Amino acid sequence: MKYEPHNYQTYAVEFIKNNPISALLLDMGLGKTSITLTAVADLLFDSFEVHKVLVIAPLRVARDTWPQELNKWNHLDHLIYSVAVGSSQERVTALSKKADIYIINRENVQWLMEESGIKFDFDMVIIDELSSFKNGRSKRFQCFLKARPLVQRIVGLTGTPAGNGLMDLWAEFRLLDFGKRLGRFISHYRDTYFIPDKRNGMVIFSYKPKIGAEEAIYNKLADITISMKSKDYIQMPDLINSEYKVYLSDDERKLYEEMEEEFILELTEEEITAANAAVLSSKLCQLANGAIYSSDMKIISIHERKLDALEDIIESANGKPILIAYWFRHDLKRIEERLNKLKINYKRLDSKLSIEEWNSGQLEVALIHPASAGHGLNLQDGGSTLVWYGLTWSLELYQQTIARIWRQGQSANTVVVQHIITSNTIDEDIVKALTRKEHTQTALIEAVKANIRR
Repeated sequence: MKYEPHNYQTYAVEFIKNNPISALLLDMGLGKTSITLTAVADLLFDSFEVHKVLVIAPLRVARDTWPQELNKWNHLDHLIYSVAVGSSQERVTALSKKADIYIINRENVQWLMEESGIKFDFDMVIIDELSSFKNGRSKRFQCFLKARPLVQRIVGLTGTPAGNGLMDLWAEFRLLDFGKRLGRFISHYRDTYFIPDKRNGMVIFSYKPKIGAEEAIYNKLADITISMKSKDYIQMPDLINSEYKVYLSDDERKLYEEMEEEFILELTEEEITAANAAVLSSKLCQLANGAIYSSDMKIISIHERKLDALEDIIESANGKPILIAYWFRHDLKRIEERLNKLKINYKRLDSKLSIEEWNSGQLEVALIHPASAGHGLNLQDGGSTLVWYGLTWSLELYQQTIARIWRQGQSANTVVVQHIITSNTIDEDIVKALTRKEHTQTALIEAVKANIRR
């Protein structure tokens, strides 16, 4: 297929070519892979500035998306690539082949650096989903940081640069520019731009930006960063977010509050850390959804408010396909039991076949876990309605799941995202948190948005 880039794509290609360090915050559907490959092709065989390129990406994206894009466009025909996924021997074989571009999944970065025996002589690295390196303490981050001085050119690609707030940015940009803009150490970054927020005595477990910090951070990053939102450059369907609230009975409310108090009391004699706060949150989320695991992992049913709401939503859809996002395994089990009772034609989207069935319109309902709804999964052909049965605290997973159907190629004029919310529970807190995080991320994206004529 002939590549006929839009103005914004040409701009992004040139930005990569002109900046040895570049961060592209490209929204879903803007063609970040084809943009990057076009720049790589020019750098390899036009200016001859690079000779060997490494792409680090999520597994499915590494295995499927990058090869598909390389095979799709005529102007990339001359590029030789090798995909290093699979077993250790398969990866070694792939990395030993003569190629221009080597593609590896992010889970094997440590293996490549420490175990493979392959010489790290890549002069250009592309990190697809830069947010995968937001944890500065991870093995993945530490291993790549050691190899970073060997890399002459680096490109970071993501649509969610600050999925959990501005603190995420330090590690991501530390890899890109050696800490030149945000500091070499997280402590310096934190002390410069943040103040303690939530704490328990001397233990601080969250920070908030100082006044003026957001703008200062954006300005620091602006020279190596461009940002583009899909809605600015391509025709996207309208996105409608709605809430379907359910209400607990007095007895159910009492049980929720008793359990909430019990869990909180368990923490009163110890320091509240992220770990035990997460446990508490998980328990309350389960209760809000209607069931909870006992100590021996048996499912204890509390209420069926969300199941009843889901049934109402399906009925009102009148056969229109619905994608349901769940979080806990017991949610999945209970949803499936209800769908079977209703004789609904459904499947979990956990295989290539089930995804094909959804996209071909064979399913009334599809079930998906946000952790499996990541990059490279296109579900827009199967429907335009997403129902959140259980929510996630992760903005990145939340946005990526929505982007499976709200993207270029969606034939419907409107995409509806419906959230089943149990009133006066942790569900409402999660919605508020997601809103706050989205504001932060949107501010980042807008602050460095490329000034391009469409």
